[in-house]
Amino acid sequence: MPRPRKGFAPHLERVEVVIEPDELPEHLGKQKVLIGEDVSERLDVVPAKFRVIVTRRPKYAFKNEDGVIKAAAPAHVIEAGIPTEALLAQIAVSKYADGLPLYRQEAIYARDKVELDRKLMAQWMGKLGFELDILADYILAEVKKAERIFADETTLPTLAPGSGSAKTAWLWAYARDDRPFGGSSPPMVAYRFEDSRAGDRVARHLSGYRGILQVDGHGAYNKLARSDGGNDGVMLAYCWSHSRRRFYELHASDSSKIATETVELMAKLWQVEETARGRSPDARVAARQATSAGVVTELFALWETTLPRISGKSKLAEAIRYATSRRSIFERFLTDGRIELDNNIVERAIRPQTITRKNSLFAGSDGGGRTWATIATLLQTAKMNNIDPQAWLTQTLERIANGWPSSDLDALMPWNYTR
Repeated sequence: MPRPRKGFAPHLERVEVVIEPDELPEHLGKQKVLIGEDVSERLDVVPAKFRVIVTRRPKYAFKNEDGVIKAAAPAHVIEAGIPTEALLAQIAVSKYADGLPLYRQEAIYARDKVELDRKLMAQWMGKLGFELDILADYILAEVKKAERIFADETTLPTLAPGSGSAKTAWLWAYARDDRPFGGSSPPMVAYRFEDSRAGDRVARHLSGYRGILQVDGHGAYNKLARSDGGNDGVMLAYCWSHSRRRFYELHASDSSKIATETVELMAKLWQVEETARGRSPDARVAARQATSAGVVTELFALWETTLPRISGKSKLAEAIRYATSRRSIFERFLTDGRIELDNNIVERAIRPQTITRKNSLFAGSDGGGRTWATIATLLQTAKMNNIDPQAWLTQTLERIANGWPSSDLDALMPWNYTR
């Protein structure tokens, strides 16, 4: 039986087309009575099109008086340039939110007989990065106010000056989302571009932070935290998904019964999280103590009895040691309801950047990498708050061009967007 089709969004324009039956000879002289109608809906599209905004500013003089008057020129982000703020937003969202590199945009626009050179568009994006940098800094500052934040990093190949080849740079991501433990603050993510994955980078990004940092096992984060999770440093919490993946690979290849047993036991942990999501920290701890604590005890007992009986060089031994050597940090979610079981919130924020990276191949320069981080911070934060990034960015660029005060940055944030 076919599944019923979901209706179209109510905000979409409806174009009514009424098709009357043909008037046949045998109908002549008969009176039609409407008894009903068949209605169907099909999705249509009007292709986006370019247009030219022609701005005229008449000049006036007064009879028998000196001087000429005219209106001031409207302010724009690209002074004396050709793009409107709406076009800049279109290009930025296409590249940094939708993964459409500038060379592809250049080809698409050429189909409409509009010549926009990719180098020119790159210059425009650099200008946007400069203008929006203060907003990206504001978001990072807001992230660092959270009781718990997530961190992750991914590579961002970048052209090395004068070499013609790409070097390995990094895009660091710091995400905040308090909703899983009942918080009301808006979700957000801040990206930072760096030429290294070293710990001094994350230490600079998170300078002054004194909350929970939820991460994978990368050693760069360890320098921020005391081993006992004391209050004068960051308290680390590890991602159970990272541990699970090591066992799941062995389970999927059917090469280890212990790995399969581990994966099956771990599944119970996520079942508890489904029931506890959105509840208060205390309620989450109670749910975890009731079920998850016993599962965790069983997992570590299984691993500790297994490890002496297998080759220390095996993949299973590596997976077990990864978990057992970090046991105290893995177990912190059992006693702190603010901690998540996994790092999926920031991984979801990283994923769009990996898609953009794959399509773009590399950032054109270190400056291009910093622009990438700045604009992606704002667009991904808009998406996390279910805000249309293009509408938000168009409005924000118009406000910036007209001198929006730097003392009121919060009003420009995506979570405060109104049209």
